Amino acid sequence: MKTIKLVIAAIIFSIGFSSCTKDDDSPIVEENPLADYKMVSSLKANAHTIEVYSEQEQYTIGYNELFIRIKDDASDSYISNAEISWTPLMHMSQMKHSCPKSAIVEDGDESVYKGFVIFQMPGNDDEYWDLTLDYTIDGVAYSVTQLLDVKAPADNKRRVTVFTGSDDVRYVLAMMPLTPEVAINDFSAMLFKMENMMTFSLTENYEVALDPRMPSMGNHSSPNNVNLVYDAESKMYMGKLSLTMTGYWKINMKLLNESNEVIKGEDVTDENTESSLFFELEF
Repeated sequence: MKTIKLVIAAIIFSIGFSSCTKDDDSPIVEENPLADYKMVSSLKANAHTIEVYSEQEQYTIGYNELFIRIKDDASDSYISNAEISWTPLMHMSQMKHSCPKSAIVEDGDESVYKGFVIFQMPGNDDEYWDLTLDYTIDGVAYSVTQLLDVKAPADNKRRVTVFTGSDDVRYVLAMMPLTPEVAINDFSAMLFKMENMMTFSLTENYEVALDPRMPSMGNHSSPNNVNLVYDAESKMYMGKLSLTMTGYWKINMKLLNESNEVIKGEDVTDENTESSLFFELEF
């Protein structure tokens, strides 16, 4: 009996050991924290693979939230605690200029970094955008530059506007992503001053007055809109946009400075059917 018990114990131990060994030998598959996003760029440089992701299918005019991962090609693993900065640059026939952009910060997962870029115009056959990424890993500095194919939105509607105000300052006003509904929608935008061709500073404490209209429906407006005012926590201008039906909307606007002076845009009247400052939506 004692011998039988020893044999049974040995079999159980053997099965358990085999099971554990099998589990330990299984390859560990790393979950991609950006699996729900679209990879819009991937390039190899400096023994690294740099991946750029977006919610959108492509780089587009207006606000682009972008996520970056850097993979060490030798170890096939993603790098944490890197320091990254970037410089988007538009190469025009007569000049070069940058655009509004954020700093790049870690996004929860230590191997994921995020920031935003606001492109003011698309590229074409003769003029193009590129993006230089400067990054430091364990005290070693690297740099890489890649060409970007920046396109107009698929619906070709205006989501960013560049203008000179009555104060002779150049501004960039960009609409934040919105999934419009027949409702009173949360609505937001970001406003920047162009300090020079490479520097754009966040502009605070102005106001954006809203007057949405439907040109195809007698240019009617909508009730209960709330003007955009600056929110220090989000660093955006936030308000409410009332959309009473589906279709094409022109969101007429006026930009007012801290002294409540209109520096761009006009009232919509029977004689003046649209403001020179506007966004567009169609849904």
